[in-house]
Amino acid sequence: MAPIPTPSGEPQDSPDRYVGLDSEAAERQARSRGWATVRSLAPGTIITMEYRVGRLNFEVKDGRVARAWKG
Repeated sequence: MAPIPTPSGEPQDSPDRYVGLDSEAAERQARSRGWATVRSLAPGTIITMEYRVGRLNFEVKDGRVARAWKG
């Protein structure tokens, strides 16, 4: 039987550090810090609530990150 894969960990990085940044710069910075997936969303976008290790979510308003959270 094959071993069960172990998910990669999350970067030791606070989502709060991205709030207020230009969305493109924030995404580049997040990827360089090790986030596997970076998702930019418009305010009020309907999304599923499953938690994904290694994913960082940005709510982008007027080209800037208004809110950021893991998962």
